[in-house]
Amino acid sequence: MSVVWNDGSTPEQVRITPLGWLRAVLRGVLILVVILSGLVLMLFLRLIEKPVFGVNRPVTPWITQAVCTLTLRILGLKLRLSGEQMTRRKGAVVANHASWLDIFVLNARKRVYFVAKAEVAGWPGVSWLAKATGTVFINRDRREAGAQVRLFRERLGAGHKLLFFPEGTSTDSRRVLPFKTTLFAAFFDEGLRSFMHIQPVTVLYRAPAGRDARFYGWWGSQPMGPHLLKVLAEARNGEVELVYHEPVQVSEFEDRKALAAYCERVVRDPLDLELAKAAE
Repeated sequence: MSVVWNDGSTPEQVRITPLGWLRAVLRGVLILVVILSGLVLMLFLRLIEKPVFGVNRPVTPWITQAVCTLTLRILGLKLRLSGEQMTRRKGAVVANHASWLDIFVLNARKRVYFVAKAEVAGWPGVSWLAKATGTVFINRDRREAGAQVRLFRERLGAGHKLLFFPEGTSTDSRRVLPFKTTLFAAFFDEGLRSFMHIQPVTVLYRAPAGRDARFYGWWGSQPMGPHLLKVLAEARNGEVELVYHEPVQVSEFEDRKALAAYCERVVRDPLDLELAKAAE
């Protein structure tokens, strides 16, 4: 995950009280135990699951969901859902990207497989988790478009719901950046277009009472460590809402630009509405 978007604004300064430090340590230890326990169990089950089911994962995704759900509960971050999740149709999910928390939030209620840039596979610690949970790694190189399509076709054909962040970077959680169209091109391959559906999802964070509305946003030059500590130390965390929009079929759109523009608009609408209500 790369934090590169910056509008020049300054995030709120991280100030942690002694009680906050204690809370952060306790929560951090609990979350670490949950993640490591889930990872060990998942790697053990994959020894059986992989040779028997191949690319299919009938068991281990439930562990991912359980780990992410427990993590949010330990943080005290409430999760609300709106709309209906795409279950029977084969396809992908696209969402706005505000924070490292998105990984836990989006995994907690839906069996999804993230699509990440190839560099993530080399990140210490993170790579283990990403590989164990079935993350799809890609190189953003047009010369490898054919290989990407074949990989997507295999995973989508197995019923996997691939999840993309078309903005390409995280934000302050109060806006949706223009969606990049490159990855949408793969969906128009003749082997995918006929059955492929896309479900746009809006991730709406609501800050703890009295905090900056951008509390959960991770952007600009913010190091992950202080941002993580801030969330861990917060006495009463806020909430996040996932708005699941109606899935659309790729074949209904003329090209990748039209599909990307539609998804961007649908994902942005709930956030714009919430900002308008806050301004009243």
